[in-house]
Amino acid sequence: MTAFEFGNRDSDTVLIQPVDDHDLEGIENEAELIAKNSGEDFRLIAVKVGDWNRDLSPWEAPPVFGKEPFGGKAEDTLAEILALCADKSKAYLIGGYSLAGLFALWAAYRTDAFAGVAAASPSMWFPGFTDYMRSNEIKCRGVYLSLGDKEEKARNPVTATVGDRIREAYGLLKERGVSCVLEWNEGNHFRDADMRTAKAFAWATDRVRARG
Repeated sequence: MTAFEFGNRDSDTVLIQPVDDHDLEGIENEAELIAKNSGEDFRLIAVKVGDWNRDLSPWEAPPVFGKEPFGGKAEDTLAEILALCADKSKAYLIGGYSLAGLFALWAAYRTDAFAGVAAASPSMWFPGFTDYMRSNEIKCRGVYLSLGDKEEKARNPVTATVGDRIREAYGLLKERGVSCVLEWNEGNHFRDADMRTAKAFAWATDRVRARG
């Protein structure tokens, strides 16, 4: 696992984000935007994922794009990420974009290591995920959700369900008393990923600090 770090290494607030090559192209701008939007000190650890569909999917699922299925190896990825969270004096938040956003939300159901979740345009269309949310209890204090306002208009019939699923997820979290927001951004899934993720982390960071 390769990790890239930004911000203040000694900060008490640690943001962890699974990334791919495309995310890394905008990660420095994202870090700058987080600092600008939150005005708070933080350390951002960007964890490079080897196989996106395999390593971030919580369980196996059939292909949605092309012929590549989802491998269901998220548990292994989470174990590696948790090794970065050993210092219990720090507040850890997990977040990401697209399937990494879904992974971040799922991770908060698997462990109480994370104080907050920053899920920007998460892949809420992933088969069975909102059913999983309904049957399990999340273990963090705050969740940020967002979606582009054109994402549910996708031609792919599976990904087009993302709007209904994220509204359902937001409702489930609110019912459980989780501090949560659902923000709508302009554009489709491929627009402003770094800006959307920065907004997500800034909200989650501010909310966790406000609640101590």
